[in-house]
Amino acid sequence: MKPIILLVCVLWSLYGYSQDFKQYSSSTLDSIYKYYGVGSLQLFREHYPFDENYKADYLVTDAEGVNIYSYLWPFSGGLSAQVARYELESDVEIKEHIEKHVLIGLGNYYDMREPFAYASYINTAKTSDRFYDDNIWIGIDFVDMYMLTGDETYLEKGRAIWTFIESGTDDKLGGGIYWCEQRKESKNTCSNAPGSVLALKLYQATKENKFLEKGKALYHWTQEHLQDTVDHLYYDNINLQGYVDKTKYSYNSGQMIQAASLLYLITGKQEYKEDAQRVASASYDFFFDTYHDTDYPRFKSGNLWFNAIMLRGFIELYHIDGNADYLHTFCKNMEFAWQYMRDGQGLFDTDWSLQQRGGKKWLLNQFAMVEMQARLAATLDKIEQP
Repeated sequence: MKPIILLVCVLWSLYGYSQDFKQYSSSTLDSIYKYYGVGSLQLFREHYPFDENYKADYLVTDAEGVNIYSYLWPFSGGLSAQVARYELESDVEIKEHIEKHVLIGLGNYYDMREPFAYASYINTAKTSDRFYDDNIWIGIDFVDMYMLTGDETYLEKGRAIWTFIESGTDDKLGGGIYWCEQRKESKNTCSNAPGSVLALKLYQATKENKFLEKGKALYHWTQEHLQDTVDHLYYDNINLQGYVDKTKYSYNSGQMIQAASLLYLITGKQEYKEDAQRVASASYDFFFDTYHDTDYPRFKSGNLWFNAIMLRGFIELYHIDGNADYLHTFCKNMEFAWQYMRDGQGLFDTDWSLQQRGGKKWLLNQFAMVEMQARLAATLDKIEQP
């Protein structure tokens, strides 16, 4: 099939998904608020059903006692989901909901240690650690909201988070951002790749060259220290002794795809576009699996939010090379999940093979589905019907 005909076929198949995904994102969000939402503080449970014995396994130290609200990381997925929905709909009610509900809830994590940032748990509990990556995701959302609305309040919030992020850098290992403020033991792709994205978005918002230089430096530092030179994917972290944890997660490579795509968009340098395309191709091969019952690859089972962050990279790449193949696969996966992976409450399982169903469901995975549904719908809305 000739390339132009193939492109038209792919775009035509994508066109019909937009309204479906818009409806899916709204419905999924309703389920989240119904089954996870608690109290006037605008907070959420971490799991449904609520597990009072739950201990978060993604913290530096073990959680103490019963934490009835979610940690910052899962909560922040709600901000990302709502920002994606606002990009899709430009609905004043969504903006008002962000300001009157999401930001109120987020304020419960605000920590007064300088430089100011958000802590991993609510500020009325025992003082908790502050993670640079947690804050970067929020900073990206703030800058995105500024770019969508022109509201300077969001830009100032993004700048404040950048100040905190810069406090997590030094010359050890030649640069890079640490993972946790209280345990400066490793520098992780999950802080440096999105750190580059945040800096580049701040450059787009302000045209201040210092942000472009920081974005470039973080990108190249991560590429030098944490990229697998064989398959082009990204390892998880490097500690101060130089040991590299070679675990590969989709969100790490996804953020480097996004950073490379933004660098190409800003600088026009072909090397960045080629970087993004190489990592995207490797991610497609590594993070998806083949199943006998479909004619397209499905996600490997696991963290849905990691895939949502990978999608950000694929969307950014689509904006610079027009290749909709990856988006097509994401759409197929989202439709499959809607049809086969939801339970009676409208919440999603995480096993794409459908072998393991039920059990408690993590808040962040549910917000990830809203984000993916909304981001795909927003992107597809901009693709003209062939």
